[in-house]
Amino acid sequence: MRSKFSLLQTGLDERQRRLWAAAEARVLGRGGIACVTEATGLSRTTVRAGMKELQAGPDARDRVRRAGGGRKPLTFHDPALPKALEALVEPATRGDPMSPLRWTCKSVAKLAAELGRQGRPVSPRTVYGMLVEAGYSLQSNRKTKEGGVHPDRNAQFEHISAQVKSFQRRAQPVISVDTKKKELVGDFKNGGREWHLKGKPPPVRVHDFIDKDLGKAIPYGVYDLGSNQGWVSVGTNHDTADFAVESVRRWWRTMGRRVYPDAQELLITADGGGSNGYRVRAWKVALQRLANDTGLGISVCHFPPGTSKWNKIEHRMFCHITQNWRGRPLVTLDTVVSLIGNTTTRTGLRIKAKLDTNVYQKGVKVTDQELAQVRIKPSSFHGEWNYKISPDLR
Repeated sequence: MRSKFSLLQTGLDERQRRLWAAAEARVLGRGGIACVTEATGLSRTTVRAGMKELQAGPDARDRVRRAGGGRKPLTFHDPALPKALEALVEPATRGDPMSPLRWTCKSVAKLAAELGRQGRPVSPRTVYGMLVEAGYSLQSNRKTKEGGVHPDRNAQFEHISAQVKSFQRRAQPVISVDTKKKELVGDFKNGGREWHLKGKPPPVRVHDFIDKDLGKAIPYGVYDLGSNQGWVSVGTNHDTADFAVESVRRWWRTMGRRVYPDAQELLITADGGGSNGYRVRAWKVALQRLANDTGLGISVCHFPPGTSKWNKIEHRMFCHITQNWRGRPLVTLDTVVSLIGNTTTRTGLRIKAKLDTNVYQKGVKVTDQELAQVRIKPSSFHGEWNYKISPDLR
């Protein structure tokens, strides 16, 4: 019997062990309980409980333990334990601001250790279960704070939406423009993962110090809202207004005028700051040159300050580029251009990318006289954000 039990016990739960032991004791008859307890190490109480369950028959509830059986949870003996845990997780709002875990990573192991130092011994697994039960979960930071909110923010969004719909109804091009984050060129670590042979990840540099020979890549994007197509100029110099407008010019020559051969106007939606900001004089002067070269009347709508994430190019083009080159070191400028140009989506996004090696000077001053030559007409609603530049065809 001892050999039989040693073979079976690892595959039996508590209830199954009781029933097996009770069955053996019943078969042995008088003295069977003593014999079974000696061979298996189970208590007489356990064997007798099994015999009662056997006697009850198949209608007995299918439970391993009776209701209320087993070890009581720690919160039964220490009802204040959940509050003590919450005080550690959120010390700034629910507990002591001088908590020792205020400035440390709150892993379940550290939380359990701190509770132990408070005289509340608990395992990390139990802490995990308590946090889940209290409504906590592992979460990353989320970008939602946009700074100060302009009182006409929503009205500007509505104005932009109305302008976009108006241009699209008249079959006129609408583009969203912005500069993507500058990227170090070289064998540097790039976020994300990519499939490689097990144990053979691509080696990259430990420190992200700029390579003076390779420099940085400055991707400036143009996204066509109507055709779901994009253009990216990869600059190597500076992100200036001239670079931004040159990127729009290259999009028009390469892609735009083929899609809109009868276009007479162009609407640009842009952020409120950066090289294409509404306060940048050089941006308006460069747009005047573009209007003169193309013969297009160029209307511009800027998003209110602090709302750049609402620009369409961010979540319709740039996010897919980032996804396409995840985990891939941007070892050369050609690599950057190729990865951008081969970015596609199920919805049919197509992107063309070219290297722009022109030199763009920073800090170029635009005089009042030069600005006065821009044929700009501000809108009646926030003319600093919304304006039109007409071509000078003289």
